[in-house]
Amino acid sequence: MKLKKIYIASLMMALIGLSPALAQAHELNGAHLTVFFAVPFIGLLLSIALMPLLLPGFWHHHFGKVAAGWGAAFLLPCIMQFGFAPALSTVTHTLFGEYLPFIILISTLFVVAGGICVRGNLHGTPELNTGLLALGTLLASVMGTTGAAMLLVRPLIRANDNRQHVQHVMVFFIFLVANAGGALTPLGDPPLFLGFLQGVDFLWTLKNLSVHTLLLCSSLLVIFYLLDRYYFHRREEELPTDLDPTPDSAIRIEGKLNFGLLALVVGLVLMSGVWKPGFSFTVLGVALELQNVVRDIGLLLVLLISLKLTPVSAHLGNEFSWGPIAEVAKLFAAIFVTIIPVIAMLKAGEAGAFSGVIHAVSDAQGQPVNLMYFWASGLLSSFLDNAPTYLVFFNTAGGDPVLLMGKLAGTLAAISCGSVFMGAMTYIGNAPNMMVKSIAEQRGIVMPSFFGYMVWSCCILLPLFALMSLIFFK
Repeated sequence: MKLKKIYIASLMMALIGLSPALAQAHELNGAHLTVFFAVPFIGLLLSIALMPLLLPGFWHHHFGKVAAGWGAAFLLPCIMQFGFAPALSTVTHTLFGEYLPFIILISTLFVVAGGICVRGNLHGTPELNTGLLALGTLLASVMGTTGAAMLLVRPLIRANDNRQHVQHVMVFFIFLVANAGGALTPLGDPPLFLGFLQGVDFLWTLKNLSVHTLLLCSSLLVIFYLLDRYYFHRREEELPTDLDPTPDSAIRIEGKLNFGLLALVVGLVLMSGVWKPGFSFTVLGVALELQNVVRDIGLLLVLLISLKLTPVSAHLGNEFSWGPIAEVAKLFAAIFVTIIPVIAMLKAGEAGAFSGVIHAVSDAQGQPVNLMYFWASGLLSSFLDNAPTYLVFFNTAGGDPVLLMGKLAGTLAAISCGSVFMGAMTYIGNAPNMMVKSIAEQRGIVMPSFFGYMVWSCCILLPLFALMSLIFFK
């Protein structure tokens, strides 16, 4: 441990000593990068997608080392080709300007949501289940898809543990609460918060994606209700009352303080988007705006208050642990680093190695084809992670938030919808998907296999996405 502390202290001193050089260094020129610089990013995403399925034991114990290895696979060649200061400047700008705000928000939402424990049990009728899914869908845009999913998944399982057929309940829970419901604010899903960090207004998604979200979510809720009603009224659907593992009882909530803290989180994020004092200062060559620093410090204080004041019984009831957020922090640190050259090449446009991607989503006049952006961002979000996918196509479309919110609003809507909605197509499209699957299986529910889940998503979601294409993106 002493050696580790000495190493960290030495690294910080070196960074401080280099800060003048870092401030003067420029970002990487994508026109000077070859496609091989994208290999670490692609390799990392494939590792995230495939290793938990093919090598679960190895991945569980060594995912941090795998992520660090892919990060080094980009950074070392970058240093060799462009020099130490330019490479380090690019990384520090990404980590301080984008990664830290991202992980601070995600961690705060995770802790605050993990401090709200719903006790008691209700009877899992089609009406109740549909109501819980609708509630989770609404909450997802306020407390994040991860927070809403972790808050409601256990009460939903308890409500239905006296029924024979509950697999479909968990599948639609993933569709709605863990994905589609997070489309209305930057708090809802990581891709949208990354867009907020890039300059997209906080309320832009609410104003521009409400109709898309309403169509998809209302359609899914109607389909779910009809399907659940069919199963519920089948003979021998429910177990005898004396075999119900959790008999019906009054609902009570522990950790209510966290609802107020959740309101503080919303206020802090809104503040950083509205308050523009025009003051910034430089740390390690990175210009930090005052409103963003205040937001991030405020979020960390909210996190600490939640940990201090939440009853221990609430954390125990939610089986709260740091494991999920630690995994997200390590993996996304590597994602933010390895995506640097990909974004640089996309920003280079025709001069970059990814000019073919630009052509695929553009017409003959070079204008974006919204239908292609919707499906391209969606298909990649299905099998990779939707947050980096959003960043890739955000920059493919030019990366200018003012232009994308104005003249190209339809393109930004297509990217946002594809990234958020189609994260529900597979278990690996969005982080809460696997978490819901794991919790359901721990409670004895037989969940679909990876490809079995895709049968559900293809049959239910693809027709709805095709309808959205015809209505919004043709």
